[in-house]
Amino acid sequence: MKKLIIATRGSQLALWQSNHIKAVLQVQNPGLEVELNVIVTTGDKIIDRPLAAIGGKGLFLKELEEAMLRGEAQIAVHSLKDVPTVMPEGLLLAAITHRQDVRDALLSEKYTDINSLPKGATVGTSSLRRRMQIEKIRPDLKIKDLRGNVDTRIRKLKEGEFDAIILAAAGINRLGLQKSVQYFYPISLDEMIPSMGQGALGIEAVNDPKVLAIVARLEDESSRVETTIERDFVDMLNGGCHVPIGVNAAVLDNGDVVVNAVLGLPNGTKILSDTKIVSKESYKTIGREIAQEFINRGAKELLLEAEAMMVNH
Repeated sequence: MKKLIIATRGSQLALWQSNHIKAVLQVQNPGLEVELNVIVTTGDKIIDRPLAAIGGKGLFLKELEEAMLRGEAQIAVHSLKDVPTVMPEGLLLAAITHRQDVRDALLSEKYTDINSLPKGATVGTSSLRRRMQIEKIRPDLKIKDLRGNVDTRIRKLKEGEFDAIILAAAGINRLGLQKSVQYFYPISLDEMIPSMGQGALGIEAVNDPKVLAIVARLEDESSRVETTIERDFVDMLNGGCHVPIGVNAAVLDNGDVVVNAVLGLPNGTKILSDTKIVSKESYKTIGREIAQEFINRGAKELLLEAEAMMVNH
């Protein structure tokens, strides 16, 4: 195979991710020509409404996937947290890269962390998961929807529309924007459990043996173990962008995996959570097993209540 085309969104972060994978592929495969096919997605066009209200994160992937299925690209590079658990026919989650920082981060021009925010401070986030967990910690804060690419979100913070905003730490680190604001505070997992797949890049590819052979070298074993558990947990609960679910699995040095999970209502009034340490060998089943334990505790009913709450909202 002499040429590989990467379908990508045109945002700064998406281009960084795709160019990063392009560079790695060219080092791994001397002589391979790699180019980008930049596509404007529905999710990029509609920025005046909450993400959950217009179809969720899948809106950022749909046009990229259609381009691959039409033969206009062979792979796409995604923030794995944005990739639905079910792939379209003809496409595969072919590789998961080594993980960056999995945490969320609070950015502010005035306040060092969540606890230092004054009563009534305005916090920007488009994530129901983040909203739920902030409402639990600090029900006195005002949560306001925040859309747009990373630059747009930081600009809104600097213009005073928000006292703080919450983004994925990995995206800020990849773009080197830690010092673009006065305070950059990675939020501990004790305070906020991340989204499934957060910090990893997922390489979606057409089901072509030549393409899959090239992409396979991008795979990171620990990332696959961790994110399989996380994605299976969410898939079992039928949870997408419409409901607040946080789940993080981390492979420990001794080979065990610690799994933290949380779900509940967006306003933080009802929450289910749990932490487990499991064997790495059980990674293909443990996500669903933990999800079933949550279901036995009333998770499905709670998520239906959460979805109804957002529809009414």
